[in-house]
Amino acid sequence: MSGLRARLAAGDKLYGTFLGLGCELATEACAVAGFDWLLVDLEHGGGDERALLGQQLAGEARGVPMLARVESAERIRTGRLLDVGVAGVMFPRLESVEDVRAAVRHLRYPPEGDRGVATYNRVYDFGLAPEGLETANDGVVGIVQIESRGALRAAPEIAAVPGVDVLFVGPRDLSTDLGCPGRFDAPEFAAALDQVLAAAKDAGIAAGILAGDARQAAAYTALGYRFVGVGSDASLLARAASDAVRHLRPDATSGRS
Repeated sequence: MSGLRARLAAGDKLYGTFLGLGCELATEACAVAGFDWLLVDLEHGGGDERALLGQQLAGEARGVPMLARVESAERIRTGRLLDVGVAGVMFPRLESVEDVRAAVRHLRYPPEGDRGVATYNRVYDFGLAPEGLETANDGVVGIVQIESRGALRAAPEIAAVPGVDVLFVGPRDLSTDLGCPGRFDAPEFAAALDQVLAAAKDAGIAAGILAGDARQAAAYTALGYRFVGVGSDASLLARAASDAVRHLRPDATSGRS
């Protein structure tokens, strides 16, 4: 085991951000900022699989592990991301242990999984490094999101599925399903965070979550979360720009219409 998965297994605290702009330069700007990982968001982001390669190259050039959130848990979607070279995959909206078992099988070659075998893609140097197949199963990071009551109830069983390295809370979705949309200080949401954290700890894996800003990220880390996303390329840019305008023109309103 090596790379990002090894750091997770070692108990490191890892911070990253989501990439929603679909832009190589935005990816590179986030990479040089010093994040431990970057995640291309194919579920809600503005880019698609065609934009992934450029972002992958930009992150790799700066030595930052690249992850991606799939738009769906279909086998072909996961395989395409891995063939481009991502270090791991985040699966959204999985509701049951059965869903999770099926999804994480897509991360690995047989007999552990059902990933399609091919070596003429870039992750194996276009056929020049087929020996990479021998260790490919060891390094892929599997991230499963907890975004609903059903997934929350099943969290202990999900965390115990081989190949799941991170239970990752989607705060907006989970709080909405719990009946407290966006109220991250609500008792029911706080209780859910404790449940996810306990499930991850019992299984010996990491708990992760998306924070709105650095202060919130630090608070989640203090709770025990150690795979923490801090906003996105878009939100970080918008907030920095908005702060600059407010500093220069305190009476100005935002550009929203």
